Amino acid sequence: MKTFSKLIALTAAGVVTIMVGCKPRGAQSAVSGDAAQKTYVAPGKYDEFYDFVSGGFSGQMSVYGLPSGRLLRVIPVFSVDPEKGYGYSEETKPMLNTSHGYVPWDDLHHIALSETNGIQDGRWVFGNGNNTPRIARIDLKTFRTAEILEIPNSAGNHSSPFITENSEYVVAGTRFSVPLDNTNGDVPINTYRQNFKGTVSFIHVDTSGRMNIAFQIQTPGVNFDLARAGKGKSHGWVFFSCYNSEQANTLLEVNASQKDKDFIMCVNWKKAEEYVKAGKAEKRIVAYAHNVYNERTHSATSEIKKEVLVLDPKNCPDMVYFMPCPKSPHGCDTDPSGEYIVGSGKLAAVIPVFSFTKIQKAIADKNFDGDYGGIPVLKYEAVLYGEVQKPGLGPLHTEFDADGNAYTSFFVSSEIVKWRLSDLKVLDRVPTYYSVGHLSVPGGPTRKPWGKYVIAYNKITKDRYLPTGPELAQSAQLYDISGEKMKLLLDFPTIGEPHYAEAIPAALIMKNSQKIFRIEDNQNPFAAKGDNNARVERKGNEVHAYITAIRSHFTPDNIEGVKLGDIVYFHITNLEQDWDIPHGFAVKGANNAELLVMPGETQTLAWKPDRVGVFPIYCTDFCSALHQEMQGYIRVSAPGSNVPISFSTGKNEGTGPIAQNK
Repeated sequence: MKTFSKLIALTAAGVVTIMVGCKPRGAQSAVSGDAAQKTYVAPGKYDEFYDFVSGGFSGQMSVYGLPSGRLLRVIPVFSVDPEKGYGYSEETKPMLNTSHGYVPWDDLHHIALSETNGIQDGRWVFGNGNNTPRIARIDLKTFRTAEILEIPNSAGNHSSPFITENSEYVVAGTRFSVPLDNTNGDVPINTYRQNFKGTVSFIHVDTSGRMNIAFQIQTPGVNFDLARAGKGKSHGWVFFSCYNSEQANTLLEVNASQKDKDFIMCVNWKKAEEYVKAGKAEKRIVAYAHNVYNERTHSATSEIKKEVLVLDPKNCPDMVYFMPCPKSPHGCDTDPSGEYIVGSGKLAAVIPVFSFTKIQKAIADKNFDGDYGGIPVLKYEAVLYGEVQKPGLGPLHTEFDADGNAYTSFFVSSEIVKWRLSDLKVLDRVPTYYSVGHLSVPGGPTRKPWGKYVIAYNKITKDRYLPTGPELAQSAQLYDISGEKMKLLLDFPTIGEPHYAEAIPAALIMKNSQKIFRIEDNQNPFAAKGDNNARVERKGNEVHAYITAIRSHFTPDNIEGVKLGDIVYFHITNLEQDWDIPHGFAVKGANNAELLVMPGETQTLAWKPDRVGVFPIYCTDFCSALHQEMQGYIRVSAPGSNVPISFSTGKNEGTGPIAQNK
């Protein structure tokens, strides 16, 4: 408690300093003298890296170029996006389906790039939904969300979607232990120790990228924070940091900080696979959504699945172990060789480094310090490689370069510290502005770090940017790590709130980038593949308008015969076969959003008019010099009207005298 109290006091003092102090002395001079040259990307030139950054409470993922810090793309994942029509078009609405119904928001904290042999391969990037537990897969050919899988038996899917070295699995650990889905959840909260359980989920990824929950492991009721898969010699294992071994259910800032050590949970997933094959897993009835986007039909489908396989470590020896880790561990990272597992206790004064070789020996020798919830606890001294002494205050996350060095973020002391794995010596430290959370080295969590930079994702901005009211821009900072000393190069704002990020050489993604969708491959049942297929049809109280879009008109662009009470489905097919020529579509009075339709694609907007009149339609995405002329009209008549369905393009014939204003 003394250590905890001191850290809380230091944290409070640090916050007060930041809140009332002026810009720290040396903050400007800390920037490298050649920073502008090192971050400048000339017009028409490309950045060296794509940087995929989690959007936190925005529910989105953003993509930046490095070293420029330029925002290249915002990828809608768990939140609706009116810019792209995601979650508004009929084709994308199923992507946001869950067992709770349509949920158009989530909290995206972490991402993971797909790997082959422990090296990033540029196929997919995965993101976690922390709130309504979900995992998403984004296809890096299109930079669009291709799949979302809900996670049952979970609450607060935080320690995800960390990936094994051949993308066999992404893992998902529950942040909040809760009564599991197949139990009676109506229990007193103070029965936490008896009724609350944790789970970690292993989600298999096949060669096409499609995900399914292979199995879950039930654990004692703790809070899982982060995870890293083993690599190299530790391939076949995953390490999860966890806190609240006290199993507190109230005021966790105090009650979950009592013990000097919590745990890192070590899972032998190869052994778990053997137990599943041997029939040791219990089949449990649960409900969870699996949503998949099809790039041929340009539409998503949602399926509610009904069961999952759950392994209990008590019945599966040699599968799960705990190893002590000081104190309230957050980060949990494996070095490029897979030999070292670095723990980061938020309230610890040291950084513990564990040895995979020692872990295996301790398991073989049964060098245990009792058990926790029926799971063996390895002796701390038996698995410890060593401790980095006096590294800083509030260690959170560690990543690695290719030269045997580690980089750890420190929230309380607002710095990044570089240290050497071989002898655990601190080599360098640089301040961050301010209170860094995650950090990222390109390739830093893999067997082949690309190195060159470390990026700090800061929680507090204060005086770094122009003021924008009570809330300031979210902040990232780029440091050069190519030399012995780290050098600050650049501040750049990010979509909020950034948590974790991974960067990858642009060359691994650019070569596979999708430019158009071939119109002849469009299998959307509502596609109009040419103007001769454009039409309007009535089906009861539904009106289906099959509309083509091409520079710079819609076909048809005049529609009559819609009646109040009808639902109009605008099926828009973009006939362009040229790169970077999307078309938009909007109708006056629509209460959802626009559409953004890629070349060769079909998307649908549902509209229920609420009054009689004539309503404009128009293209929302600038497409040509005559973009402003890309418009039309929809006439809505009274419910009992006998106006027949009619449609046309190019007819400009008057049917009566011009009305005169009086």
